[in-house]
Amino acid sequence: MNRPTRTLLLLTALLLPSAAACAQATQAPAQTRPEAPNAKAETKEEPRRYETVRFESKLVGALLPYNVILPTDYARDSSKHKRYPVLYLLHGLAGSADNWVSARAHLADHAAQYPFIIVVPEGRDGWYTDSATVPNEKFESYFVQELLPDVDRRFRTIASREGRAIAGLSMGGYGSLKFGLKHPELFAFAGSMSGALDAASWLPDEKLAAFFRPSIARVYGPPDAPDNETRRANDVFRLVRELTPERTRALPFLYLDCGTDDLFIGGNRAFSALLIEKKVPHEFRQLPGGHTWPYWDRQVHEVLRLAAERLSPAREAKAAGQ
Repeated sequence: MNRPTRTLLLLTALLLPSAAACAQATQAPAQTRPEAPNAKAETKEEPRRYETVRFESKLVGALLPYNVILPTDYARDSSKHKRYPVLYLLHGLAGSADNWVSARAHLADHAAQYPFIIVVPEGRDGWYTDSATVPNEKFESYFVQELLPDVDRRFRTIASREGRAIAGLSMGGYGSLKFGLKHPELFAFAGSMSGALDAASWLPDEKLAAFFRPSIARVYGPPDAPDNETRRANDVFRLVRELTPERTRALPFLYLDCGTDDLFIGGNRAFSALLIEKKVPHEFRQLPGGHTWPYWDRQVHEVLRLAAERLSPAREAKAAGQ
């Protein structure tokens, strides 16, 4: 299709994909294998327009640096008391905190017109989830309990739900929607690009593409364990199915998009259909493209615009201590 298809709550009914189509969404055919987010490319890094914080996580027990792009007026004397909203932008599987600030992402260029801070954290291959098999790989707890407070201490943020948004690609798209569903008190907006939304239900066997197997097995553990709470607690489909009306009203605004040639398109369609069924306000876009950086570079521009609409504008504050 030549024009983007927008799916808005209550506007149209979305056809659920067949079970076979959903199953195929967990496989990566040779012609649609996802582009590894940290795959080496013959592109040179753009001039450094961000800063890196060398953050040491006690929960993970490792150095997990994160990158920060500040608004153009952040360092001006006239803005020294201004506080800014924050967008957390998550990377994909096999990626790192450096992906979004590389030459192929053009993030600093896209962000220049927006009055908010962008933080790109390090998630390794942890699916932004506390691992069921490795005790110190607590990538959800680290994000919520350590990273967010550290950013609020170091920078002049609006440290409230109205001042935070989260988004990401692939594994990071799954992570951003999961954080929005599990921690709605923290975010006003949660967005996903090409989200691997079925991750918590994938089985680490021959039916799953080899690219995903090691991290799925390590993070979510054996699928046949009767008490596998990690899979249950981090399944975004289950989280939506079990929403109460009160919980639904508390959610951030949810956004998801996916390329029509992407291996995850079936899962994204199914997730949007479930949101419609549960009357969860959201927007879903199906667009030309695959699981590639050209698609994400194009779509992150739109995610920034949508996040800006949902975030509280930067506001003045009195001196330090407030």
